[in-house]
Amino acid sequence: MHFLKKQYILDVLNQLYPNPQASLLFADQPFKLLIATLLSARCKDTQVNKVTPILFQKAPTPQAMIQLPIATIQNIIQPCGLSRAKANNIWQLSHMLCEQFHGQVPNNFEDLENLPGIGHKTASVVLGHAFHQPTFPVDTHIHRLALRWGLSHKHSVKQIEQDLKTLFPQNTWFKLHLQMIYYGREYCNRRQCTHTHLCLICQKLTKNDER
Repeated sequence: MHFLKKQYILDVLNQLYPNPQASLLFADQPFKLLIATLLSARCKDTQVNKVTPILFQKAPTPQAMIQLPIATIQNIIQPCGLSRAKANNIWQLSHMLCEQFHGQVPNNFEDLENLPGIGHKTASVVLGHAFHQPTFPVDTHIHRLALRWGLSHKHSVKQIEQDLKTLFPQNTWFKLHLQMIYYGREYCNRRQCTHTHLCLICQKLTKNDER
């Protein structure tokens, strides 16, 4: 990758979003973040943030969560969509945390991805936010920008994640993940790109790389 492009991306995003914060509540609390991230599938973070305080008032821990009927969980999380599957996953993973991990959220990919409803992206978010590990979760915004900016030519999320990890220093990964999400939401959504200088410069440098 052209060094100028990589540096330009970092410079612009650091200027626009010098201290990006997680948009989900409870980012520093592993169990609550795990549930909130699970709920965010096909649901906006703002909606999740309306639901989780109600849910966690009743069940702030895995031990408390498994005391709730699944129907109660489903009723509370109904606004987030896919409520039946999500409620079942929340109860099942809470049970596994109690049975296998003494009620604690594991801090590694293998154990997290073995929990019901938890995929690689959710595990990456939890490990990055709650455990401060160097991860690079790839959501739809990052997937889109990585292709538009010529950072990757792959279409698999895991392949794009690997390309981004190869291109950028490890100490920038998680912050850059948040910055790209904010940029994608504000300037370069799936319906249109406002053709900011960042997009135009990246496209120009990509063409130079291909020559």
